[in-house]
Amino acid sequence: QVQLVESGGGLVQAGGSLRLSCAASRSISSANYMAWYRQPPGKQREWVAIMTSGRNTDYSDSVKGRFTISRDNVKNTVYLQMNSLKPEDTAVYFCNIARRTGILDYDFWGQGTQVTVSS
Repeated sequence: QVQLVESGGGLVQAGGSLRLSCAASRSISSANYMAWYRQPPGKQREWVAIMTSGRNTDYSDSVKGRFTISRDNVKNTVYLQMNSLKPEDTAVYFCNIARRTGILDYDFWGQGTQVTVSS
């Protein structure tokens, strides 16, 4: 079992920046899927950013050019750098780290961290 602990959320003014961290309790070097999702108030959870094996990344249209996902295998941590934040980015943000190969697969989620962007 891997525990994921998210941090870095908080209250920020529009146009500001935050960096979310998702620290794993053990090595994530075998993971081939890392992602951030968010759940705005009263809405369903939505995908925000993904990094797959080979460090290929993709972003939802709503955050493309503003958010950056990265990983540090030494620190067992996945990050989400969020710049030029907008009020519509307000949500609970969740990290997801998984191995999806058919061999020794796993799929873990963090508990979520609140991001509030004021106008």
